[in-house]
Amino acid sequence: MLLTIFAEVHSLNSTSLGTSHQSVVTALQATYGITLLHGVLAGSAGQAVLSLLRVLASPEPRAQEAATTYSSAFRELASAANREALSALPDAWQAYLFAHLIDNANLWSTMIERRGSTGVTSALRAQVQHDLQALHLLFQLDAQKLWQLTCNIVTPELPALRDAWVPWYDLVPLDQGERNSARDALARHAVESADWRTLVEPLEAYWARHGTGPLAHYRVLRWEGSNEGLQGIAHPDPIQLSNLIAYEREQSLLKSNIERFLADLPAHDILLYGAPGTGKSSTVKALVNTYADRGLRLVEVRKEYIGDLPRIVAKLRGRAPHFMLFIDDLSFEEHETEYKVLKMLLEGTAEARPANMLICATTNRMNLIRENFSDRGKPTEDVNWRDTMEEKQSLAHRFGMRVTFSSPDQQRYLKIVAGLAQQRGITLSEERLQERALRWERQHTGRSGRMARQFVDDLEAELRRESVS
Repeated sequence: MLLTIFAEVHSLNSTSLGTSHQSVVTALQATYGITLLHGVLAGSAGQAVLSLLRVLASPEPRAQEAATTYSSAFRELASAANREALSALPDAWQAYLFAHLIDNANLWSTMIERRGSTGVTSALRAQVQHDLQALHLLFQLDAQKLWQLTCNIVTPELPALRDAWVPWYDLVPLDQGERNSARDALARHAVESADWRTLVEPLEAYWARHGTGPLAHYRVLRWEGSNEGLQGIAHPDPIQLSNLIAYEREQSLLKSNIERFLADLPAHDILLYGAPGTGKSSTVKALVNTYADRGLRLVEVRKEYIGDLPRIVAKLRGRAPHFMLFIDDLSFEEHETEYKVLKMLLEGTAEARPANMLICATTNRMNLIRENFSDRGKPTEDVNWRDTMEEKQSLAHRFGMRVTFSSPDQQRYLKIVAGLAQQRGITLSEERLQERALRWERQHTGRSGRMARQFVDDLEAELRRESVS
């Protein structure tokens, strides 16, 4: 009886392995027909997995070769998971494959981003569907299946490697950096899809809103000069508008302008003015976090790179996302003339400014360019002194929306403290909380939202220490 059961189990395992081997052979053969999406597999991890598949598909695979190619594929996938922003799938190969499908800038994806789906011919879309079917066969070769095939080839000849590997699940670090909910939703759709030809429409919708290429999944980018260009920020500030309490009116004005911008309606360039610590920069970052899934992107441009603005504009022209060029703490000394480049971009030149771009700047002073009393004119100086003065004052006026973030009075300060304390789960009585907040205010210079947050940070740390002591 036991021999019969063993024989049945062995037969089932053999059948399963035979099916898995055939699925590897079929998927590998399908890769030779991939035409428009061949770049999806061009990375080192993709090539390492293909090398493993070639070994596994061989009629007489060699154990040592299977062992080394599996180790190499695992190593490359783990490296990619720690280096790149992959989709939130537990299977490292599936996460890698689908992330590169989304990010690969090819004829199809770039055409969608720049022209829309109407520009894709029927023949091109038909070829895309064939390519997607081939990639789906590769996607279905999950970690368990490839690990089991490898072990069954290696173990009989090299028994010391019986426990050498584990399937490549959960290789993405816990601190994954930026998450993109639209991207992850698309990955889940891919897992659930029985036929990847149905992914044509959701992929095109994604690229039409978020763009394509290696930087498309970052909601915050930074210009690092002409040599390094645009760089994605893997760990952007996660602040939300709900964390910025008591500035709802200012937020409402900005949200209305951003929503017009995202709807391709006329929208204003933005200047946020106010004392340090009132939440100007934090509000800009929170706006991007709020509207990232609708295609809003932030491009940080430091003041020393303002002269590169025409180059940045050229790189972003025609891309799908809506870009907000962000210049923080904007001001110029009298001898600095870079503001003229910014004025030209704000006002317009012979070349039309892209419709997918607006400029946002923060400043602590409304007159962005330092003005001396000598600019008011003396008989022995500039004959056209009034023109000089008006030119310096005109930069701020070129921003169509100017929003002032005023320092909070005591009532507003206490409202911010109470709201932050509630968000942190601090259960101190209202009377005690206000008493301590006012004492903190007296011990520090000025009053601002930043100071309120610093007080709540200090209070939270104190209460946590007390709870564990």
